[in-house]
Amino acid sequence: MSFCSQLAVLFFMLQLPSVMADALAPQLGKPISTDLVAGIGPDGQGLPRGAGSVSEGRIVYEAHCLVCHGPEGKMPGNALAGGRGSLATDRPNKTVGSYWPYATTLFDYINRAMPYGNEKLLSANEVYGVSAYVLFLNGILDDDESLDANALRAVVMPNREGFQNVYSVKSSD
Repeated sequence: MSFCSQLAVLFFMLQLPSVMADALAPQLGKPISTDLVAGIGPDGQGLPRGAGSVSEGRIVYEAHCLVCHGPEGKMPGNALAGGRGSLATDRPNKTVGSYWPYATTLFDYINRAMPYGNEKLLSANEVYGVSAYVLFLNGILDDDESLDANALRAVVMPNREGFQNVYSVKSSD
């Protein structure tokens, strides 16, 4: 690359923050859209209508999740399943089944952030199905079960009691 080309690239790179700031300026000071921050609470408030079974979820999982999480949800670095009983060890395996306290959080995460690179692609029924399948992979649901809002709220995760509500802790002064 010639010196002039290098200078042109450097000039462009130095201008980029200013150009980006100008593009973002109209958004500054505006309230954040509730679509960006509204999620599903641990109590299930905000869950949409819909339903999905473990078998339906398996099909969606194989099409959209398998490549990152592996056939049994145990892909190293991206594991969703396994790890039960490992949290108190030197090598805790924090997965949906070992660490997450609420199944509603699983639904919310899949709904808003998955599949990676194609976020919000899945319908509510597909998210219920994938949630059911991931819970099945963790031994929390049987292979013939389905989830809807009520069933998801009723799921008791293995680590539900493993978290402490910091807001309810009283000082011992």
